[in-house]
Amino acid sequence: MATVTKLNLKAESGDSGDHRLREAEQNEAVAATSDARIKRVVELGNGSQVIYIPRFLNYDQSWDYLEYLNKNIHWNRPTIRVFGRSCVQPRDSCYVASEGLPQLVYSGYQPHAYSWDEFPPLKDILDAVHKALPGSRFNSLLLNRYKEGDDYVGWHADDEKLYGPTPEIASISFGCEREFLLKKKPDKTPQGKNTSGEQPKKRLKKDGSPDKHSFVLKHGSLLVMRGYTQRDWLHSVPKRVKADSLRINLTFRLVL
Repeated sequence: MATVTKLNLKAESGDSGDHRLREAEQNEAVAATSDARIKRVVELGNGSQVIYIPRFLNYDQSWDYLEYLNKNIHWNRPTIRVFGRSCVQPRDSCYVASEGLPQLVYSGYQPHAYSWDEFPPLKDILDAVHKALPGSRFNSLLLNRYKEGDDYVGWHADDEKLYGPTPEIASISFGCEREFLLKKKPDKTPQGKNTSGEQPKKRLKKDGSPDKHSFVLKHGSLLVMRGYTQRDWLHSVPKRVKADSLRINLTFRLVL
């Protein structure tokens, strides 16, 4: 497994590459400054919305968080049930939650809930998210670690009842860039019929379809799903052969 850390990059560059490395880091810092305020807002329709901020956290600070999370979080790769069959979850995970919340259960698995006080940096990240999203009040966190390109999360919606009908989920990524895909849930109306009274439209090409969206989640980025996104849409992080480096993702949620 290859990991993504600044120390590794420096070691691989060698002494002859020090100048190029410093130049690359300076360019990255300039890019981070120039697009720090860029925000992409995607209106999915029917009260669903996605917000994406590629440079939410400071570049160097994000490396520190990646190293801390990789070494200090109590990672677990549990056995879950998918379509009635038992299998090993294709990524590591950990769950953090405030005291007194209902237990989280997904795919037949109930993770142990760790305390925020056990991982102080997580509280700092949570504070930054709350400042960026006025009115939000997250009290739980599901962490996922993707060690390489074969680690993934399949199509699903975070529509557990304990999150309520319109859950807001804030997702922060560290390390290797990976694709985050969204697709609209299948229409439950009978085939060939619609309830709008309009003529059915021709299926659009994949790249231009309003029913599919793709985001490349950068190191230190923030993606937020709001409104009825979990009711009407599915999301995934698919396998990618070339993604041979470490990625850690934090998804903040509100348990009601």
